[in-house]
Amino acid sequence: MPNVAVVGSASWGTCLGMVLARKGVHVKLWTRTEEEAKRFNKERENSKFLPGYRFPRRMAATGSMDEALDGADAVVMAVPAQTMRQNARMLKEHLRSSTFVVNAAKGLELGTGKRMSQVIEEELNGTLGSPVCVVSGPNIAQEAAQGLHSVAVVASRDMRVAEKVQHLLMTKSFCLYTSSDIVGVELGGTLKNIVAMGTGIADGLGYGENAKAAFITRALTEVTALGVAMRADPLTFAGLAGLGDMIATCFSPYSRNRHVGRELATGHSLKEITASMPHVAEGITTCQATVNLAGGMGVDMPVTGALYKVLYEGVAPKQAVAHLLKPPAKPELAMIKEAPRCVAYPAQKRWQKLPLGLLSQPV
Repeated sequence: MPNVAVVGSASWGTCLGMVLARKGVHVKLWTRTEEEAKRFNKERENSKFLPGYRFPRRMAATGSMDEALDGADAVVMAVPAQTMRQNARMLKEHLRSSTFVVNAAKGLELGTGKRMSQVIEEELNGTLGSPVCVVSGPNIAQEAAQGLHSVAVVASRDMRVAEKVQHLLMTKSFCLYTSSDIVGVELGGTLKNIVAMGTGIADGLGYGENAKAAFITRALTEVTALGVAMRADPLTFAGLAGLGDMIATCFSPYSRNRHVGRELATGHSLKEITASMPHVAEGITTCQATVNLAGGMGVDMPVTGALYKVLYEGVAPKQAVAHLLKPPAKPELAMIKEAPRCVAYPAQKRWQKLPLGLLSQPV
């Protein structure tokens, strides 16, 4: 059976390791310290992030990157977005060129606005034998850990690589489709976390299902518009990595980003909320990175802009939502049709200096 290393021992990394080990794959879960690895191996569970779910027999933890990657056919990166670069840098000296690298993290890097696969490829430049793959879809870790069926998408610029990773990672309960639209698949999984915070606010304010459905649909439109500007296939956002992931994250009681929105609506500060959470809610930093990215590319994203004002400028959630419910009179899909088709990403120095057009309307 194949060997897979999972870098990242929070809920999703632990869950993916368990799903694969149940299939018979030999899994090494890399942790940041040997003490943590010893505790995992002794308790046979991740009591902090995924309590109550026993490790399968073929899964073990290790604090040694060299041991984790020894003989690995694939390495799955499941670390927080803002630590991806340093983790990928650590990976480089232990990685074989024949090992597939799969990104399972969902976020954008602050300062650069880069997707996780871009960050990984930058850091592993000259080491990779094949392009980085991305796995994304409507996957709640607690459900997948229970053995409930989950479906996701494996995306790569090289479809042959995507198909090989598909066969390597697919199990009876974890079904994988393939795609060559790595930009769209990665963006869909990343930006839905912003939308989930917004739906949490709507739930917390008691706006009802009609308003929540409208909010999700309008948010999907602007997410698609940014994707089009970044040369993604707009149809990707109607699939598993787009709408599918958005639905799961916006409605699941396990969603940490939805939880952040609900807590904001009840009057708690962002500092209080994050201090009380053991997990990272990626939507918080993703919102900031997306505002900078979209502003520099000339893409209008009013939902993201309003959430930015709530998170970083102290605007009351109720005031922000009320503003969104009074949209300008224009065709429904105007955002997508008017999105600029960019030949390439703007240079970093250029878009960092541009005004944030999406925040130009006061809330």
